[in-house]
Amino acid sequence: MLQRQAREELADLQYIKGSYMIANRVPIMKNGEVVAAFGTVFFRDTQEWMKMDSHVKSLLTRMQPYIQKIDSGVKYTLDDILGESQLVVSLKEKVKMVSNSDVSILIRGESGTGKELFAHSIHQLSNRSQKPFIKVNCGAIPENLLESELFGYEEGAFTGAKKGGKKGKFQLASGGTLFLDEIGDMPLSMQVKLLRALQDGEIEPIGSTKSISVDVRIIAATNRPLENMIEEKRFREDLFYRINVVPFNIPPLRERAEDLKLLIAYFIDKVTNRLGKRIAGIEKTVMGILMSYSWPGNIRELENVIEAAVHLTKGEQITLNSLPDYLQTQTAMYRFNNKKLKDIMEETEKWVLRQSLEENNDDKVQVCRELGISRSTLYEKLHKYGLL
Repeated sequence: MLQRQAREELADLQYIKGSYMIANRVPIMKNGEVVAAFGTVFFRDTQEWMKMDSHVKSLLTRMQPYIQKIDSGVKYTLDDILGESQLVVSLKEKVKMVSNSDVSILIRGESGTGKELFAHSIHQLSNRSQKPFIKVNCGAIPENLLESELFGYEEGAFTGAKKGGKKGKFQLASGGTLFLDEIGDMPLSMQVKLLRALQDGEIEPIGSTKSISVDVRIIAATNRPLENMIEEKRFREDLFYRINVVPFNIPPLRERAEDLKLLIAYFIDKVTNRLGKRIAGIEKTVMGILMSYSWPGNIRELENVIEAAVHLTKGEQITLNSLPDYLQTQTAMYRFNNKKLKDIMEETEKWVLRQSLEENNDDKVQVCRELGISRSTLYEKLHKYGLL
């Protein structure tokens, strides 16, 4: 009920009929007194508002190049994630649903599937979008430097420390998002310290005796089989549950074959526009090879193949000779006859498993890492195809 001072309440959070709604309440005055009120509800609950907010931000990202470029560390938006398959459409909808919350997210998928694009998109659509997006590659930084990289250090903390100290990635990401890429490669000793920082919301720079409060959202990514690593005591179970609040599983390219033509066309346009070269199309046989190949390197490999093919094409059509040598040897795999898609996919999967086993000298642990699958999944497939 409106108070007697006749104060308008516009787009305010109101507790109505047992839930919070976003509503307007305007007093109706007579002789200087409130005699009634007019109310309108814009959003029946806060989830509706968050969904609309994400939708508006998604539209604004399309307009952004025409307005101004915000230097927040974000390179990609939801529009950069190409695909019309149901798997990709569902993942993009999931991005919109969770972006405005502060829950931790674990993005999983094979190398080259575009995990970083999803991390950027989640930040771009979040309430933290105007704050920094800071990326740390946990597998690329030596173990003895990772702590100072994440938490920073005080002046004189160790030999060679910068004068005045240095802020860590947690402090640099304050108010924004910290993207921990390749978290499966983080040493166990650092996993303990990371878990403590996430639980307490505080960090302690090297050489400091005081803790610093930090406000960051964590998005992590990995292509490692973390469940197996937990069993082998190489990844902490408590850290896994801390970062895996909302899981994202990015499908490999072989599981979204219906997106291949769209991606091929996009990469051809991208490369030809940069080179100023004209490519009118692709020979039917070449397209068949590209469509039948299993793409173990996923989208990253596809982009590299298309770039090489455009460079090596002499005319206006990409021919067999334009493809890298290893793809030219796949012509036999294009002879499908009247096989069903399921049979083709199984043949391709069997071929990939056999090749990976040969290249890794039958080291099944390395095969699991290379293909981004669990040990149980590997043995299941090897038994299925008679490769044990």
